[in-house]
Amino acid sequence: MTAEKSKFVVSADWVQKQLGAPEFRIVDASWYLPAQNRNGAAEYAVGHLPGAVFYDQDAIADHSTGLPHSIPSPQDFASAVEKLGISDTDTIVVYDGPGIFTAPRVWWLLRTMGAENVFVMDGGLDGWKKEGRPLETDLPEPKPGHFRPRFKADAVTSFDEMFAVASTGGRQIADARSLGRFSGEEAEPRAGMRSGHMPGARSLPSGVFSADGRLKDLDALKSTFEAAGIDLDKPVVTTCGSGLTAAIITLALQSLGHENNTLYDGSWSEWGAREDTPVVTGRG
Repeated sequence: MTAEKSKFVVSADWVQKQLGAPEFRIVDASWYLPAQNRNGAAEYAVGHLPGAVFYDQDAIADHSTGLPHSIPSPQDFASAVEKLGISDTDTIVVYDGPGIFTAPRVWWLLRTMGAENVFVMDGGLDGWKKEGRPLETDLPEPKPGHFRPRFKADAVTSFDEMFAVASTGGRQIADARSLGRFSGEEAEPRAGMRSGHMPGARSLPSGVFSADGRLKDLDALKSTFEAAGIDLDKPVVTTCGSGLTAAIITLALQSLGHENNTLYDGSWSEWGAREDTPVVTGRG
């Protein structure tokens, strides 16, 4: 018997069979930290999945917050993805370089903005290349899509709500940053930021949910949450450095049928930079 996988994740085989199908869209959502020495846009130009469009996570954002890649307004988001040829009724597959890294953020955003048939591709571009699957260098010129935004505001946690959660322990907090950053033993990659975590947070480094760029099966995801002390019958807020890899935890939760979860968009970029927020060190 094969282990049960997430209904939100699709294989490279499945994607390859759909190439060129009507109302089927592929999105390259690759984004990297400076330390990774990779550039998503440059790699996309060198070779991407046939028909894939590049989603720039730094550009499609609300730049007025002063925080990295904040959620854009529903109208700005709709206008940006329409230019990429995406409609809210399409079947959309999102991938990134290593697999299960920054694609879940765009999966979550598309769903939060009103698209329903959205999936993440297991294995990422790295896996696709390794298997010798087709690539193209042409930059697609898609016909504009039609995206009707239906923003689910209750999927997002604001700073004030997060402050209340950290003060009262009203919801569980799952933090996707590395254990070193969570514990305060490692400096934050962004200057001027304290390291450590919010009171009551649990450490769930983003890499624990996948192996070889593929999301683990449902039993393994469940065990991962249980080992970190997360009760899957209770609400969870996900957080990370800047709101990107928190969506990996969200993907894992929703794969298990957990619906009472929100993502703190400001994440540590906001929390760790402020003077008025409580920060705890140690492994929790």
